[in-house]
Amino acid sequence: MEAVGTHRDGAPAKQLAREAGLPLPTAYHLLRTLTHEGYLRRENGVFLFGAAAERLGGGAATPRPGVIVDSLAHWAHVIGAPVYCALYKDGEIEMVAVADTPAAPAVREWASFRETGHAHALGQCLLGQLDERAREDHLDRHPVRPLTRYSVRDRQALLCRLRAMKRTEPVVERQEYAMGTVCAAIPITVGSAVAAMAVSLPLDQEERLLPAVEQLRCEVTTLLRSFVFSISI
Repeated sequence: MEAVGTHRDGAPAKQLAREAGLPLPTAYHLLRTLTHEGYLRRENGVFLFGAAAERLGGGAATPRPGVIVDSLAHWAHVIGAPVYCALYKDGEIEMVAVADTPAAPAVREWASFRETGHAHALGQCLLGQLDERAREDHLDRHPVRPLTRYSVRDRQALLCRLRAMKRTEPVVERQEYAMGTVCAAIPITVGSAVAAMAVSLPLDQEERLLPAVEQLRCEVTTLLRSFVFSISI
């Protein structure tokens, strides 16, 4: 679903398999299932979102907020790291939910997450999913400003970083928002929603960061395939 969401005009099975990192037979099986369920449709040899996915993205099937909160709490416990979920909605970054544990507390919001998307992994992941016009509009309203000595220094440097991002790789941020903290985010695509999820860890546990965010990706993918979880709220 994430791979399909990156192609406005659709993409063939082989390309989607490559971008999702799946064997071609597995990709064909998933594509057939998603098409049968109405979440995808096939036109002229390419796959696009179907009516069921578009209903999710358009809000026709609004999920219970408790589903998101409960899922994040479960993942925070299993992964052993705080888990964050955010949307880009109506031109702004919106933190949907955060889950942590006493042993692994979430990053304190000392500077508005909404206004400092350039400095944290969630924000960079969301901005990376926007088209150029929407991205420029956001930065006009929320200018780039360094928060720490590791933060991106200016608008041009941020735009270069966003353009270089690869859909299949997590967005990693090291001490750009909060000193002593590293964070990694992944895009989440359901219908037309622009969303992301992330984990954070203390700097001295940085070696756990990529395994943790890949574990989160697997957990989210499993739940998305059950069609129970939608972040388009």
